[in-house]
Order: sequence, then structure tokens, then C-alpha cells
Amino acid sequence: MTFESGTGSKSRRIRRCCVIVCAIMVVVISVIIVTLFLTVFRARDPKVSIHAVDLDKFDLFQPNVTSVPLAMVITITNPNYGTFYYKNSTGYLNYHEMMIAEASIDPGSVPARSTVNVSATAGVMSEKLMGHEKFFEDLALGGLNFTATATLPGKVVALLHIIKVKATVDIWCDVSFNITTLPITVASSCKTKITV
Repeated sequence: MTFESGTGSKSRRIRRCCVIVCAIMVVVISVIIVTLFLTVFRARDPKVSIHAVDLDKFDLFQPNVTSVPLAMVITITNPNYGTFYYKNSTGYLNYHEMMIAEASIDPGSVPARSTVNVSATAGVMSEKLMGHEKFFEDLALGGLNFTATATLPGKVVALLHIIKVKATVDIWCDVSFNITTLPITVASSCKTKITV
């Protein structure tokens, strides 16, 4: 009987050691995962810029035209370690806080730590724009300043598609058209905010 009781206490010690080692491993892995989420996988705001294209075809003063297409390329840089998938969205172009254009943004994705160009076309309501009291004054000064806004709802996917988190990116841009030079030049300055 002493032989059996010695084996039983030895197997209990082995089980206790296994449980302690497993508990330590769970704690270590938990600490590593929490550290990764607070450092490497922390959501960082993307960088965005807007570039108008084909400005030589952009003519606000066409007779009998109420909407003039303005082609744009939106450059999005994703500094995160997860791919951002976004849904259909709409961007707005404002002139002195008056909405003068909408642009549909098709669904897409921005891979982790990369840059993507997204094409969009805004239909500028020329009559509404030219009807604003500041339009001809700004035109005489040689520049038109706009504010562009968009909200991109979607999700961030990381770690081999294991981690999926809902996220929304809000974009605010100041867009300036310098019409004193030919070709017309456009400058933009954007701020973004990702909400997870």
C-alpha cells in the first residue's frame, strides 16, 4: 500500500505542477496580448489628402448646367497593423458652411501599413455656389476655399482575420483652389479621427 500511496501523491504533485505551469502560461500570454493591444495594435488615425484632377475640364460658367462634375482622388494612408474595410459612404463639399456638392464613395479597403487612392466625383451645384454672397468676392481675390467632410464606417481586421473590430473614420479637409495661376492648383489639409 505504501507503494500505491507514493504513486498517488507523486501523480498529484505532477498534476499540481501542470496546473501551475498552465496558469503561468495563461497569465504570460494575457500580458503579451494586452501589451500588444496597448502598443502595436493601438488604432492610429489615418492620413488623408484630396487631389482634384482634370481641372482643365472643370467649368462653373457653363450655360444651362446646374451640376458640374469635379473629379477627385482621395489618398488614404493606413498606419495601423490591421486592414480597414469601409462601406458605401458619401462625402460633402461645403462652401462657407453651405453644402454645394456630394460625392459617393464606393466600398473598399485600405491594407495594413499602406496607401490607397480612392476616386470620387462630386457634382458641384454651380448655381448654388455662384449664388452665395461671398463667391464673386472670393473669385476676385483669386481663391476659393472649401471644406470637405466624410465618414467611413467599416471594420478593422487584424491578426490573420482573427480580430475584427467595428471602426469609423471621420475626415475633415480644408481644400483651397488657387485660380490666379494656370493650371488651377489645389491644396488640401486634412484631419482624421478613427473611432473603434
